[in-house]
Amino acid sequence: MNEKKFASYGSWKSPITSDLIVEGTVRLGQVELDGEDIYWLEGRASEKGRNVIVKRAADGSKFDLTPAPFNARTRVHEYGGGSYVVSDGRVFFSSFADQRLYQFPANAEPISITPEAELRYADGIADRLRNRIICIREDHTVAEREPTNTLVLIDLNGGEQTILVSGSDFYSSPRLSPDGSQLAWLQWDHPNMPWDGSELWVADIQADGLLVNKTLVAGGLRESIFQPEWSPDGELHFVSDRSGWWNLYRWREGEIEPLCEKEAEFGLPQWVFGMSTYGFVSAKQIACAYIENGFSRLALLDTETKRLEAIETPFTLIEGIRAAAGKVVFIAGSPTEPTCIVSFNPETRHVEKLCSSSDLTIDPGYISIPQAVEFPTANNLTAHGFFYPPRNRDFTAPEGEKPPLLVMIHGGPTAATSLTLRLGIQYWTSKGIAVLDVNYGGSTGYGRAYRERLNGNWGIVDVDDCVNGASYLAKQGLVDGNRLAITGGSAGGYTVLCALAFRDVFKAGASHYGVTDLEALEFDTHKFESRYTHGLVAPYPERADLYRERSPIYHTDKLSAPVIFFQGLEDKIVPPNQAEMMVEALRKKKLPVAYVAFEGEQHGFRQAANIKRALDGELYFYSCIFGFELADPVEPVPIENLAQPDRQ
Repeated sequence: MNEKKFASYGSWKSPITSDLIVEGTVRLGQVELDGEDIYWLEGRASEKGRNVIVKRAADGSKFDLTPAPFNARTRVHEYGGGSYVVSDGRVFFSSFADQRLYQFPANAEPISITPEAELRYADGIADRLRNRIICIREDHTVAEREPTNTLVLIDLNGGEQTILVSGSDFYSSPRLSPDGSQLAWLQWDHPNMPWDGSELWVADIQADGLLVNKTLVAGGLRESIFQPEWSPDGELHFVSDRSGWWNLYRWREGEIEPLCEKEAEFGLPQWVFGMSTYGFVSAKQIACAYIENGFSRLALLDTETKRLEAIETPFTLIEGIRAAAGKVVFIAGSPTEPTCIVSFNPETRHVEKLCSSSDLTIDPGYISIPQAVEFPTANNLTAHGFFYPPRNRDFTAPEGEKPPLLVMIHGGPTAATSLTLRLGIQYWTSKGIAVLDVNYGGSTGYGRAYRERLNGNWGIVDVDDCVNGASYLAKQGLVDGNRLAITGGSAGGYTVLCALAFRDVFKAGASHYGVTDLEALEFDTHKFESRYTHGLVAPYPERADLYRERSPIYHTDKLSAPVIFFQGLEDKIVPPNQAEMMVEALRKKKLPVAYVAFEGEQHGFRQAANIKRALDGELYFYSCIFGFELADPVEPVPIENLAQPDRQ
């Protein structure tokens, strides 16, 4: 065994580089089953973020289905999801370039089936009996008004489109009954987000394909419904949080019946379309995933006895479940393994990995294993997170030195951190920088009450939990309390800036496409989130004063810590002017500030060169602020108001 070398925290040489991360990984998403064939999406940073539909045939062969330059990605709700449909070997997908739907017949080039218009499509299902697609349509044809969302059918014989359901602000999850006689769907209205309150409806389908006898099954202003599904024998199932936890229910003879009452989450916040946490192996058996204390578990549920059997797997992240007779396929990961596509046989309990997001083999000696932490926070409450201590088999720090801490804030803010091998975290820990990944109050996975801690308190509860988490680790002697940094993207970027403006704990921060002016969002954001802040902050314009009170842009006089900003110039969710206003304010205050803007990027970075630049740029920034040497040269970032050492 090689003797470890001494080097300061942050200066450890690591094989987990930005080049390794961007060249060796893909994003996996949207698993679909079609007979014996399995499909999924691969988001490839090496191809400028292009989403490719991949098919795995029954014989085990695997190949790309959508040719370049096609990018299977929809912009409905801007976040997308549910971008393709498979039916009897035919694939229908949304092309990112023009947002038209294309049909991909076997052994032929994709053919457009929707017109050139400002229309977007998502979350479709195939109606085989009538040769049509039923999907969500978002109409942007009238620029002066908010886009209109409807549930439509598209006739595949001629492309004619017919609106089935309209009138609500949002729709999702159309589901056909097995015999094709009924349609179920979800809908909700401003100012609710789908995890606040949504409704499950069902209707009969007439001979002409239109809907009659529309019936409200469940949901409302204070009940969130997730993922309706019909069982093979025609009973409607769904997830509801009516108990305070997202649990499974079914609709039988006009009555709602709980299938599994448990203080665990069988649902997820519906940020994107096509999310799935359960599927039917048979009419009597459901394969499902649930989250308990931040960890995902796989289980089989007997619909007759209502017995839930937890299945032991090595995975702590399980999502995107699809099931059929004798087969369950899902996306999974663990703290030591990257996300992968997994096939599970419910009879033999055999688990097979079909595809991995990374083919890289990394020595476990460089991998930090997260530790679940609970820590006291404001109002005598407890908050949650995962602590990643520094780890590198080749290095140790000088005696008495404690590592810097980087507090990571997930986006959302109604979301949760994923407990899987994330090289973006190991990038830091293998260099000697500790990480706390916080599931602050408002995060999902801990019940509705925990999620609702953020209601009316965005910019307060999330900041409290981040500050208290960092302080807790410092008091435990695990990190250096004088070298605390905070980083986050989108809503997480807002929390970063609030923590730096309103508290005096963090010595540096990084905002990735973060919100700086809450009031500006009321006038310059997309429809899906255009009333989101009404629940997180207060009704607008009635409490415009509160929006300004909680917006970092109005409180730059309180800032005393350096900040680096990363921003996509085509971002429609958090427009570039949000970052640029803050940068200008910091310039005037003569605080160290850096601004890195990316052409061609939207909300979240998908291009390899930009992902690399953001990772290395943030590391370089902290090295200048905290004064540690870098083990490897990186491209410097211009930092205004700071004398920069030569770290190339």
